[in-house]
Amino acid sequence: MMAKSPRIVAELGRPETPGEAAARKADSSRVHRESQNTRNLIAALIVTIGIVVVIILAVPRGTPPPREPIDVAAVAERVGAAEGRAVIAPDAPSEWQVNAASVEGDSPRAWTIVYVDETWFARVAQGFDADPGWPARVLSGASPDGTLTVDGITWDRYDIADPSRAGNITGALSTQAGADTILIYGKAGEATLEEVAAVVSPEVRELQEETE
Repeated sequence: MMAKSPRIVAELGRPETPGEAAARKADSSRVHRESQNTRNLIAALIVTIGIVVVIILAVPRGTPPPREPIDVAAVAERVGAAEGRAVIAPDAPSEWQVNAASVEGDSPRAWTIVYVDETWFARVAQGFDADPGWPARVLSGASPDGTLTVDGITWDRYDIADPSRAGNITGALSTQAGADTILIYGKAGEATLEEVAAVVSPEVRELQEETE
């Protein structure tokens, strides 16, 4: 029986040596292991993604319940009783959302209502026994720039030159109401500020008449 001739490797043009055969087998084993590791990694990644999807789908979701509307009149009544004085409670249009209604600040303390709409916001603040310089301090040093009369109430008008330095405030109105100062200010055009002043004017008039 004739001995089997060594296999000729095409790349070498001759039979491979025992060392070359061993190296070829080792390299083949390495490629196989790397391929197996890659498949295992992909499989593990798919399992992980699947688990994450299941967790996400299992977590209950929904829109948070709407915030209870603020009853300005009720809050104003409580504040007035606590402060021992009349506080304003404007009858604002229903489409104006009330974001806050509380007493803020110090020297003076101020009963403040924050109204917002789709394109503007305005704060109506009643500074208790406020000194003449209070509006300027709130408005980062702005000075009155003329006056405006709304429903018989004369307001000092403030044009904010640099809103970025005034807390994004673009305009303001202020008037005296007895011992207190009413300040309307916010990111709003002059027409909107006049509209807010018109809503507040009946309350301002009542305060003025109480001190006459």
